[in-house]
Amino acid sequence: MGKKKKNSNYVTEKRILAQAEAERAKKAAQTKKIIIYSVVSVLIVAALVLGIWGIVTLINNADREANPNIDFKATHHASIEIEGYGTLHVELYGDDAPITVNNFVKLANEGFYNGKTFHRVMEDFMIQGGCPEGNGTGDYKDENGKEVNIKGEFSANGVKNDIKHIRGTISMARGGYDNDSASCQFFIVQKTSTNNTLSLDGNYAAFGMVTDGMEIVDKIVDDMKKLGYSEAVDAKDQPVIKSITIHESH
Repeated sequence: MGKKKKNSNYVTEKRILAQAEAERAKKAAQTKKIIIYSVVSVLIVAALVLGIWGIVTLINNADREANPNIDFKATHHASIEIEGYGTLHVELYGDDAPITVNNFVKLANEGFYNGKTFHRVMEDFMIQGGCPEGNGTGDYKDENGKEVNIKGEFSANGVKNDIKHIRGTISMARGGYDNDSASCQFFIVQKTSTNNTLSLDGNYAAFGMVTDGMEIVDKIVDDMKKLGYSEAVDAKDQPVIKSITIHESH
């Protein structure tokens, strides 16, 4: 006895429904795959961020353990009295450059800078001082006569420091090829200049800002220019730092 023939319209409808269901299943699988990939990507990014944060934290903690006397979270205020010119008032940013600020504060409190000079004066750029030799070749030495240098706190040396070298910025001088060669010499930017100061950002440890008295820096530059100096200043004409005094911190 033969089977009853199925209605052709019914078969076609079943086929269409099956194809639609297959398409829905395919799209659902693709959506699920996208969601899984997205979640995995987010987790990977989060892990990387946490990993970097952890490394930075370890580095910062290591710095703190190696330098227990450093005030890592403080803004210090200082006054730089220059003979015959007046007094610069400066803020020192311990949040951005704690090792550099601590070093500067220590030297100032010891009276190291008293009587030192500004030996290098460049118009529309900066004035540099604090060298014990008065010519840019000297470093601070400890009680055993050993030169003391500090870690360079700038991005090219793996340290986050967002202070820009603009008019009034105070920053550390160093040897051109040694990131960790800063010691006691510092400079004050006289003029924001794309040609000069842009190259300093991320390559030198800026650590503070002159808040009052930049006209004194301008006067020094003008006086040295009148004496015929465009950079190195003869010892007899170098402006003298009478004292650097550290005030309150917060």
